[in-house]
Amino acid sequence: MTEPTTLLTAWKAAQARLKAGRIDSPSIDARLLLEAATGASRTDILTDPYRTVADDQQATLDAYVERRLRREPTSRILGRKGFWKIMLNVTPDVLCPRPDTEAILDVALLHYAPHEAFSVLDLGTGSGAILLAILAERAGARGLGTDISTEALAVARENAANLGLGERCDFLRTEWAAGLADHSFDLVVSNPPYIPSADIPGLDPEVRDHDPHLALDGGPDGLQAYRDLVPEIRRVMKPGGVFAVEIGWDQGPAVSALFNEAGFADVKVVKDLSDRDRVVTNGPDPRTNPIPKM
Repeated sequence: MTEPTTLLTAWKAAQARLKAGRIDSPSIDARLLLEAATGASRTDILTDPYRTVADDQQATLDAYVERRLRREPTSRILGRKGFWKIMLNVTPDVLCPRPDTEAILDVALLHYAPHEAFSVLDLGTGSGAILLAILAERAGARGLGTDISTEALAVARENAANLGLGERCDFLRTEWAAGLADHSFDLVVSNPPYIPSADIPGLDPEVRDHDPHLALDGGPDGLQAYRDLVPEIRRVMKPGGVFAVEIGWDQGPAVSALFNEAGFADVKVVKDLSDRDRVVTNGPDPRTNPIPKM
């Protein structure tokens, strides 16, 4: 008679399969997949490790692990991803938010006080990750997210509603800031496509095969979106406003030059937690003015 499968044995078995398949973070991925397959929480796994896993739950977990071994990201399998301190639904129509992008939040939250009223524009909003994370942290903020993808905007609206932020933001289908009034936003943020077209085939399968190429492809040199964005940011940002855009790790000098040439002052490059260039902004640098995630 075989021993019943428990949360602990299921977790260890899934972890071993992922590790053998050379998957990054096999322990974390195995736990997340186990939680989704069984309805157990992280606390349940730690405090009730010998809870029996039903046959149908094990079958679901096995199917999830097979998908992960084919290099489908865990967030795609589960349909959700954490970003900053919020949980977002993600679909194949939106870029999966990444921790690197939180460097934009570090800049924005350092510049605006907790109860300060200000307006935010998120260009190419995708899932709404940046805009919604800012609104969740700053109760006085209101915002608009734009995107050319109707499907992405539907995901962003759903995320806003799920987070109880729908009353403080709107979403608009347009190309970047087309149709928006001049000098109308205090803060303008964006995570545009910045990967050179020729580099996309060499990306990790989790990104290359599962993120929308529209959100990745930055043209031949990776800089086309910034050429389009810089004059639009200049136009819609209020005098004295702040912008913050994500960049590739080697694009700081080129993107900074575009903003400097357009007449922006105090342009700087901010690093992410991996100490790589990640954001070009005219706002504060969290390295010299640290802000706690409270």
